[in-house]
Amino acid sequence: MTFQHSNPSRGTRGMAVAPHSLATQSALAVLREGGNAVEAMISAAATIAVVYPHMNGIGGDGFWLISRPGEPPVGIEACGSAASGASIERYRALGLDRIPHRGALAANTMAGTVSGWQAAFDWSAKTLDGRLPVSRLLDDAIAYATQGVPVTDSQARCVAGKRGELADVPGFAESFIPDALDGGPPRAGARFRQPRMAATLAQLVHNGLDDFYRGDLARTLAQELGALGSPLALEDFERHRARLVTPLALTHSLGSVYNMPPPTQGLVSLLIVGLLDRVLRDDMDPLGPEYVHACVEATKLAFRIRDAHITDPDHMDIDPQTLLDPARLDALAAQISFTQAAPWGNGRGPADTVWLGVVDGDGVAVSFIQSIYHEFGSGIVLPGSGVNWQNRGCSFSLDAASLNPLMPRRRPFHTLNPALARFADGRVMVYGNMGGDGQPQSQSAVFTRIARYGWNPQSAIDAPRWLLGRTWGQASDSLKLEARFGDATVAALRQLGHEVDVLLPYDETMGHAGAIIRYPNGCFEGGHDPRSDGAAIGW
Repeated sequence: MTFQHSNPSRGTRGMAVAPHSLATQSALAVLREGGNAVEAMISAAATIAVVYPHMNGIGGDGFWLISRPGEPPVGIEACGSAASGASIERYRALGLDRIPHRGALAANTMAGTVSGWQAAFDWSAKTLDGRLPVSRLLDDAIAYATQGVPVTDSQARCVAGKRGELADVPGFAESFIPDALDGGPPRAGARFRQPRMAATLAQLVHNGLDDFYRGDLARTLAQELGALGSPLALEDFERHRARLVTPLALTHSLGSVYNMPPPTQGLVSLLIVGLLDRVLRDDMDPLGPEYVHACVEATKLAFRIRDAHITDPDHMDIDPQTLLDPARLDALAAQISFTQAAPWGNGRGPADTVWLGVVDGDGVAVSFIQSIYHEFGSGIVLPGSGVNWQNRGCSFSLDAASLNPLMPRRRPFHTLNPALARFADGRVMVYGNMGGDGQPQSQSAVFTRIARYGWNPQSAIDAPRWLLGRTWGQASDSLKLEARFGDATVAALRQLGHEVDVLLPYDETMGHAGAIIRYPNGCFEGGHDPRSDGAAIGW
């Protein structure tokens, strides 16, 4: 196939990328005012929570991966655990054999996002001498919630597609289709205001971010959730803290690659990249069937390890770092056949997420991800605060013998995994994607096209992608290819035994990817996903 390469965004003093351009601009404004990459990311995270509400919000979770020149990377795990009152017995007593995806019973884990902002703010102040106040970092988000922003095509499509499923969930219709004619979904370009969210963010500025967990706001949130039937209680808010964690590290032929440890699937992303480091050849076409087949087969092996081991790390019986041992990766890579597709079962399913990246002029790099799990999470929008609560806890099983059983205070499995690479030649790259099973797959496409085949980040993201399994908006576990791959590639993959479905040329099913590279000379290159509403901007 013929592919027209695109030019990346470039800069010399810093760069930001996000799936909504307003979030990118929030980050860049902070950098221009002398803020560091962590402060810029807090601002971008707050903005995107307001302007992309179908994908994320302060009622969800977040994960941070931060790199500082000359120091080991650090991670921030800002994910909530199951409520103290959430148990298999409680759900079974209601006649349920699985946790509902929507409604109050789906809102059974604490929201960690705001605790991550606080942990990042504190780390910035202590480590980077960060000086910008929270009031400045949340200023854009409050303004956008107050004054309104245009509804994106993505949000309009999402509301239209999920309206029937969510219309009767408390607070959803009043919040997300308030001005629509005849109860229909809002049109792209309509002004979308969130006055209750503006007031909640202003309260966090006035009382401090910790008010979400141990203040007046916490008491309001707990009361509202309890009144709707959620198992979350005030004690769950009070005991929640974000954690500083050590990222997983992959030794790669071109440097080191990092991602988050369990309960995320960061291990999966690193496994795929590590396996591809062993089986890809320089003469492979990064748009051809042999390349796609290798990536898909590596994904199958990584998913099998994920589905056998990854859960709340307090309940794991193996150190996940040992699964990245070079000898173990060598043995796994030897299992990949280039003549026959391996059998494939079921993936983990959909997830709505946003990935953002910021790198500043001092080389501090942040790879960040924020999510409410499914589109609009549980669907619940709390009446006083306007917070849309996540449904991450519906990923728990009501089978006590399963890998991820529901238990009080247990952390759920997370598809979320922000990625970062430090190359031996001095380059540093942050990269990531949204979309459940698709996250590590798109990461592998972006990484290998840049690192192995020398593409710039915009071309690596623009190029056609694939997805094995399910992501948001999809129910099929087939191998999905964007139509731009062409008939010959589709036919060759089917000949190898893959069940292939062909999607639109630029299909949002593939998620919203992004990447930033900082070169040793201090220059930046970045790329954003044309499948999103975003931008990569340098200065």
